Amino acid sequence: MNYQKTLALIGAGYWGKNLIRNFHALGALHTICDSSRATLDSYGADYSAVEKSTDFENVLTNKTITQVAIAAPAVLHYRLAKAALEAGKDVFVEKPLCLDPVEARSLLALAEAKERVLMVGHLLQHHPLVQELHTLLARGELGKLQYITSNRLNLGKIRREENALWSFAPHDISVILSLAGNQLPETVRCMGGEYLNHDVADTTLTFLRFTGGIRAHVYVSWLNPIKEQKLTVVGSSGIAVFDDTRPWNEKLVLYRQYLTWTNGQIPTPSKAKAEPVLVPEAEPLRAECQHFLICCHERRTPRTDGAEGLRVLQVLQAAQQSLEHDGESVKPEATRDKALLRDPKSEEGARPNYYVHPTAVVDEGAQIGNGTKIWHFCHIMKGAKIGERCVFGQNVNVDSGTVIGNNVKVQNNVSIYTGLVVEDDVFLGPSCVLTNVSNPRSQVNRHSLYERTLIRRGATIGANATIVCGVTIGRYAFIGAGCVVTKDVPDYALMMGNPARRKGWMSRHGHILRNPDSEGTMRCPESGLRYKEAEGGTLKCADLSEDAPLPAHLTKGERPYDDFKQAASSL
Repeated sequence: MNYQKTLALIGAGYWGKNLIRNFHALGALHTICDSSRATLDSYGADYSAVEKSTDFENVLTNKTITQVAIAAPAVLHYRLAKAALEAGKDVFVEKPLCLDPVEARSLLALAEAKERVLMVGHLLQHHPLVQELHTLLARGELGKLQYITSNRLNLGKIRREENALWSFAPHDISVILSLAGNQLPETVRCMGGEYLNHDVADTTLTFLRFTGGIRAHVYVSWLNPIKEQKLTVVGSSGIAVFDDTRPWNEKLVLYRQYLTWTNGQIPTPSKAKAEPVLVPEAEPLRAECQHFLICCHERRTPRTDGAEGLRVLQVLQAAQQSLEHDGESVKPEATRDKALLRDPKSEEGARPNYYVHPTAVVDEGAQIGNGTKIWHFCHIMKGAKIGERCVFGQNVNVDSGTVIGNNVKVQNNVSIYTGLVVEDDVFLGPSCVLTNVSNPRSQVNRHSLYERTLIRRGATIGANATIVCGVTIGRYAFIGAGCVVTKDVPDYALMMGNPARRKGWMSRHGHILRNPDSEGTMRCPESGLRYKEAEGGTLKCADLSEDAPLPAHLTKGERPYDDFKQAASSL
């Protein structure tokens, strides 16, 4: 079938490149969209006829694009899928559908209301041999389904942003649920261990119990020197083994009548030889991509539709909850929607107004404002005060007594200690260090002597920068990556080095201010706002108060930073 070029792929990196290759080979790829221009530029002559864009909004408004495939990080799945559905696009989302069953249900409802196709990328369901395994079971060649085991082990890519359960198990859980009749298990138990990173399980073992006596377990680990991807399906009269590490003609084998019964009571294993199950070889990912396109063109329900993605998500959430409580039994349909916590001031049972990922911990007594999002493995401690519309990336710790304003963006691996005050609109870069004791000693308790550090409105702290406690970072100051700040920083200062020194001035939009006119006024190349040095070696904006919000038309960037950088270098 010949397809029109009507599909945009969002996220062109680690896994997205494989989807790009297949959708392009099928003739459907119209646009590659990624936030990194360098990533887009890596797609060479073979993709010369494909449009490249860093702006997702362009994809949404392009009427030629009628399908969107999303291979961005999982934390973005809900927002991107929701926007695409609202724009009237059919949507393919890589696993998992999103990170919260409540959000998943809203995507299902939106897709139904818009009459759009919503499909989840559970790749194993499109493997020809897994489909043949379903056929064997349906034909009765295994007898009554009794037990399913899945092992997915490797010594490969180790994640810090998600544990082995969420990274490795979704595909196998998807297949197990479908083999068990697309039903949710009655109970889920999960246990695991964390050895490389705190609170990130490197290995988990999940048990599923279904109605009718069916049982299953899923064992995943990235701490195994031998790669194993094996699914074993045990029936009353046959066992099928799918081993995805074997050559194609050996991947799926069938053991018939593996038991004999002596005197009708004593089971004895039979030495039956494995029978290879042969089907024509085909690439599962190509089949998955083509299935999505067919469903879009023929308005069919995908094999792995939104409802199937929701069931997998419910099992993952139940397993995560069990993992956090040392393997206690959890009913998937009864799991507490930990990702949606109730605001203390809201009425009992009302929909909460901030988001917390299931792996994050928010202590009782923390104050969190409307619209704030707290992602993977964060810990917000009792007594912390957080404003509205903030975003906390993965593995962020916020101590008791910390005060954080509105619209603060905290990137991955940041610890915000007691004594720190962060005003509105601050950006804290990945792994920056914020201290609260100048002379720490393990043997000397200084819990009552924490020093106050103030980060004023709109300031940016670069990745891996260190802020020595007791200083004030001025409004809209820009602390370069890796800096060590030991003294107060004035408003709008650009700080670089160790120890950090002022190397210039930065505009409110984050551009170096150059070329003052005859009156000493410098103009921001992006916003046009004017800045002028004042007495005492400080900088002021001539057009807008430092305490005033940005006008609406100046709150969204329209041009990449490189455009301004090149223009400045030509002066």
